[in-house]
Amino acid sequence: MSISDPIADFLTRIRNAVRVRHERVETPASNTREEITKLLVREGYVISYKRIADARQGVLRIHLKYDRRDGTSIIEGLQRVSTPGRRVYVGKADVPRVRGGIGTAIISTPQGVLTDQEARRAGIGGEVLARVW
Repeated sequence: MSISDPIADFLTRIRNAVRVRHERVETPASNTREEITKLLVREGYVISYKRIADARQGVLRIHLKYDRRDGTSIIEGLQRVSTPGRRVYVGKADVPRVRGGIGTAIISTPQGVLTDQEARRAGIGGEVLARVW
């Protein structure tokens, strides 16, 4: 099956799994998806992930994170910003803040996939892929 926007599909799978409180979610693997997942682990939105080889492109198994006290998801929202039909690029001075710095913007830069804070610290801009809060 051909997907026109694989990153949006990836984010939708995570969003849907969080809504029904699944422990984990599986998605087709790609380098970009794996980099975004590493960022989500680093920022504390998911517990861990594992890349599983199969006959095709592989699968990413992502273990979702929930609050121990009340069982709510750490991820409150995921939003795709840049789409295949409308790319959103920002310069180093215009790197967005998500919810006043509480959330995270995921930015694809020449140095790889970075958070908004990392991009600001490095003084680089790029394509704003998504927002997580």
